[in-house]
Amino acid sequence: MQFRDLRRQYEALKPAIDSALHETVLSSAFIMGQPVKRLEEALAEYVGVKHCITCASGTDALDIALKVWKIGPGDAVFVPDFTFFASAEVVALEGAEPVFVDIDPDTFNMDASSLEAAVEAVLREGRLTPRAVIAVDLFGLPADYRAIRPLAQKYGLYLLEDAAQGFGGRLQGRRACSFGDIGATSFFPAKPLGCYGDGGAIFTDNDEWAAVADSIRVHGKGSFKYDNVRIGLNSRLDTLQAAVLLPKFDAFKRYELEQVNRCAAAYQARLADLLKTPDVPQGFFSSWAQYTVQLTDRTVRDRLQAALKEKQIPSMVYYPKPMHLQTAFQSLLPGILPCPVAERLCETVLSLPMHPYLTIEEIDEVCDVVRQTLAR
Repeated sequence: MQFRDLRRQYEALKPAIDSALHETVLSSAFIMGQPVKRLEEALAEYVGVKHCITCASGTDALDIALKVWKIGPGDAVFVPDFTFFASAEVVALEGAEPVFVDIDPDTFNMDASSLEAAVEAVLREGRLTPRAVIAVDLFGLPADYRAIRPLAQKYGLYLLEDAAQGFGGRLQGRRACSFGDIGATSFFPAKPLGCYGDGGAIFTDNDEWAAVADSIRVHGKGSFKYDNVRIGLNSRLDTLQAAVLLPKFDAFKRYELEQVNRCAAAYQARLADLLKTPDVPQGFFSSWAQYTVQLTDRTVRDRLQAALKEKQIPSMVYYPKPMHLQTAFQSLLPGILPCPVAERLCETVLSLPMHPYLTIEEIDEVCDVVRQTLAR
């Protein structure tokens, strides 16, 4: 059994993917070829925004957004304490300071009340200027933008939606990547929509920001690529990756999102009476980048993970250490406010196999081990 079975997906899409790769090789347009433009247009239409600018990774997508807004030294950017390192890494890369915010214990996403408390604490301290908030759509579920957006507006903060794991998620009919002033996603292979290497994309309705992001991804180009008007990056999406993403995006829309939600419902039906299963609040729709349950403590979590491994069932701990305890951030001044929920979840979460090609028989196999282990 695979944690996320990319081989099974390839077998289902093999003719279309092979054809797309073959056409790209014949074209010899390996950088910014026509599939890149077609992908950008298709993604922008799907998300419901004017502009999609692809780039080399989800991390670059976040970093480019901060560069567009000129985030830098002396600025505070508010980031959830329970997320992948890149969400805060890009803040430090730009010379700004990440301020960590606690999360909702049911959704794993940024807690709006903790965000406001953190902003107020930064303002009282007076050392940093609040500039932006990075809200992460963790595990496929959009953050609660109904609460976060008004706070960003209240304090004059840019809102960056980190939908690296959230592409395909929805909130009240709107799609992930459309909730921020800028949205960003990742095409890392294990993501809901993944390529066969690395890749990312930026989404916005702002014409000026889109133009600057397009410039930054190609070494700060101006009217043509040898007219460099700013310091940028080498962050273009390879044509081969765009060619792979186009048929995968078609499958994603046609049936993969539906299938992965069926798998989540199957897990829910079998596990809800045993442990805390993921919560999808009313009005939300998840793309299920991960299916993450909560155990009572670390001892029980580790015992269950060992039992699954014995049966050759993969599982992962996302995430074992909160952001404020990462070694790379220990040179920062002490955090403004504690994040007890994030710390507790790092001790108790466990992610189970999850992908659109998972069978009910495999889900039964996983759940049988969970039930047997927790009964002991």
